[in-house]
Amino acid sequence: MKQKGIQDLQFGPDGLLPAIVQDVHTREVLMLAYMNRQALERTLATGRTWFWSRSRQQLWNKGETSGHYQLVREIAYDCDADALLIKVEQVGVACHTGEYSCFHNRLSFGEREEQESLAGSEILVELWRVIKERQETRPEGSYTAKLFNQGLDKILKKVGEEAAEVIIAAKNRQPEEVAWEAADLIYHLWVLLAEQGMEPARVYRELAKRR
Repeated sequence: MKQKGIQDLQFGPDGLLPAIVQDVHTREVLMLAYMNRQALERTLATGRTWFWSRSRQQLWNKGETSGHYQLVREIAYDCDADALLIKVEQVGVACHTGEYSCFHNRLSFGEREEQESLAGSEILVELWRVIKERQETRPEGSYTAKLFNQGLDKILKKVGEEAAEVIIAAKNRQPEEVAWEAADLIYHLWVLLAEQGMEPARVYRELAKRR
């Protein structure tokens, strides 16, 4: 990979570069913002993202008021050196609406249903968001809230039961049952992570180290 200094980047006539921010673990695109030279210099110096607000005409440090900051792990530039890709560890959520990614809205595509199922890492992010929300609010009638209220032993019991169900389904060569039970297992594992005060990113880092 070629290396460039800030002086080699092609800032636009307004002195800005578009910066795409991506989750370093899930590769989900989190947001699009703009950087001028000073914002990029501060990002490199602090290891946290800084941007230029076009509406307020001032620098802003992502997470300065919300606490949902971004730890920079890698910065790449495109072939024309006029756009940045910033890979980060996201602490909290990236979007001011409370969604994990700013790109959470979906356009209908041809005759596809608008409520098409999320795929890949996106559904894991959505699952984690819902579990954390249930843990914090404990709404009446919520199964997830009930698990948290019943405590660690109940959660561990469910993890064990669901792992056994996966084994039985696989042993019986029942693909649909394997998928169903595997989904139950992943859900209960995510509940366990939340109970332990851990973020999925910690698991992703461990997996990355083993790659």
